[in-house]
Amino acid sequence: MLEAFAPTILFFMGGWLACRLILPGITGMIAGAGFLRPNYRGDEIPSGVGVVLFLGSLAVVAAAALFWPGGTAVRAAVYLLGLTGFTCLGLMDDFWGSGRCKGLAGHMKSLLRGRLTTGALKALAGGVLALFVAASGGERSEVPLDALVIALSVNMINLLDLRPGRAGKCFLVPAALILAACPRREEVFYLSAVAGSLLAYLPADLRAKAMMGDAGSNALGAALGMTAAWTLDLKLKALFLAVLVLLHLLAEKYSLTGIIAANRVLDYLDRLGRRQPPDRDH
Repeated sequence: MLEAFAPTILFFMGGWLACRLILPGITGMIAGAGFLRPNYRGDEIPSGVGVVLFLGSLAVVAAAALFWPGGTAVRAAVYLLGLTGFTCLGLMDDFWGSGRCKGLAGHMKSLLRGRLTTGALKALAGGVLALFVAASGGERSEVPLDALVIALSVNMINLLDLRPGRAGKCFLVPAALILAACPRREEVFYLSAVAGSLLAYLPADLRAKAMMGDAGSNALGAALGMTAAWTLDLKLKALFLAVLVLLHLLAEKYSLTGIIAANRVLDYLDRLGRRQPPDRDH
């Protein structure tokens, strides 16, 4: 049984180690460049540090494509293309985003009025990228479904990234289920590299010493979406998409932070690991 998870564990440890090695340097570089943003408490901290999730995964997946005999270079290339593209779109929003528009609907309304926002550009470019990745890496008959799963996964993790550690925790739950269900799939090995990178980064996020930004949340969402699209059967994939759509509709109408705060279990899990006093805005 353990042998089935050996490659998954290897990729996970590789992602963890790579991220641990580069995290201090990347954080210091971002802080030295003065790229600080206020978090939800108003504290100025380095933002866009979530780029380490991409960099850590890149090192592991690229090495696997070169040296791992069981891997497929084409699938690795498509995976890295999707991860790279969505991380870059996230960095663009981190650098140039104004924060005036809230939610996907807000950005689309702004676009219809003739004002392009980074959120709208990210949604449009991300949709095209999701479609391309889906067409390159999945079944032709399921390309529209796969593209929606990828695009909405990216946006959902992004919507959850409002408190330290929240996006990472919410990523780990479905990622762990996929890892357990499909331990021998190549795409799952790549997902485990992202999960390993995340666990190396997460303590800094929980201590509010770094902000992953859209670069990090996009990378997490892309990894989750691509893996779900390529490994789940049609029924599970449709169920996964239905959950994503429901969460998006909920987020457009209500505050996810408010919903979490009102539920004792969710609030406990949301605060778990944070080294900060209780939220003042609850």
